[in-house]
This record gives sequence, structure tokens and C-alpha cells, in this order.
Amino acid sequence: MFTGIVKDVGTVAGTVRQGGGVRLKVNYTSEAEFGDLAIDESVSINGACQTVVAAGPGWFEVDTVAETLRKTTIGSFRAGTKVNLERAVRPIDRLGGHFVLGHVDGVGRVARIAEDGGSRKISVSFDSAFDPWIVSAGSIALDGVSLTVASVEPGLLTVAIIPFTFAHTTITGLGIGSELNLEFDILGKYVARQRAAGSPSGSRITESWLSGQGFA
Repeated sequence: MFTGIVKDVGTVAGTVRQGGGVRLKVNYTSEAEFGDLAIDESVSINGACQTVVAAGPGWFEVDTVAETLRKTTIGSFRAGTKVNLERAVRPIDRLGGHFVLGHVDGVGRVARIAEDGGSRKISVSFDSAFDPWIVSAGSIALDGVSLTVASVEPGLLTVAIIPFTFAHTTITGLGIGSELNLEFDILGKYVARQRAAGSPSGSRITESWLSGQGFA
């Protein structure tokens, strides 16, 4: 599990095809954050949870399976591609973002970028089948970065990017048409699932039903 607070921007050092998958080598710059990264640990690469299979000073490798390549942008990575990196959260860590599983739901595409004072507003188009999983002022992970949804329309979400996040993540390199890995908030997914399935008695979730379950 992750929180969407990027700790380093790494660089893809190389990719090697392995059957239907890819062995990915990534160089990192922050020795303080990643220097003790070990084999079998989980690391988020642009929001996709991957398992470290080899590691050395300043680098690590992961094996990306075909399913991940189908659902993320990792298949487009080439030597020199910049990527957001985050290690798995520990129970003692501050949860500065939101609960991010590293299980990418799909790929979105940048539709608009606008200056907004000192910040930027970025609009991302996505499959409207995901509309029930997102709300205004809710959370979204874009390429592994925890962000707050400023507004949402069918198949389109907008987030506001503060200057620090813009400068310290791969968001700085986005342009119109850039593709992003999207992970919608797990809480929204559960609520949407419950609403679709109804309560055990077959009724939909209502204020009275929630009250009966102990929610004030």
C-alpha cells in the first residue's frame, strides 16, 4: 500500500522483453529514500505496484507482467523515461496522501492544462465507465501522485497542481495528449459496489440503512 506522496523521480535505464512481460531497470537519485531497497519489496512506479527482483547502488529492477502492461503506461517506457517512485508505506509513516494500492484501473489522457495563479489545473479524460468511482473533492492517484479532484464531468476530471508537486514529480513534463495511470479511490469503489449490489436485504444504501449499521 502507498499514500501517493512521491519520494523521488527516477529514470528508466532499460527495458528487456521477457515473453509477454518486461524486465524494467530504474535508476533512482535519492539514496536516503531508496538506498536500502531490497529484493521482494514493493515499489510504486508511476502508480503501479511492482516487486523488486534485483537491486544495487542507485538502481533496481522489476518484472512487469502482461496484465500490467495492458492496463498501464509501462509498456511505453523507454530508456530515459522519467517515473514517479514511492516505497510501500509502513505502519509508523504519516499518511500524507490517501490509501493508494498501486493497482491501476486504467489509462487517462491529458485534455487541458491551464494556469491558475501560481498553480495549474489539469483536466484528464478517462473511460466514463469509471464515473461512479469519482466525486468532486475526492481523491485520485495520477501516475502515483495523490491529488484532490477539483471538478468532475462525465469522462473528465480536473485536478489543481500546487507548484511544489509540479516541480517534484513527472507532472512537470505533461502535455496535451500525455497518458497517465489512473487509480480511483478505493473507498469510492466500495461505495459504488455497495450501491450497485444493495444491502443484504436487497435494498439500496439509504440514510436510514446507514443509521441502522451504526453510522451516525
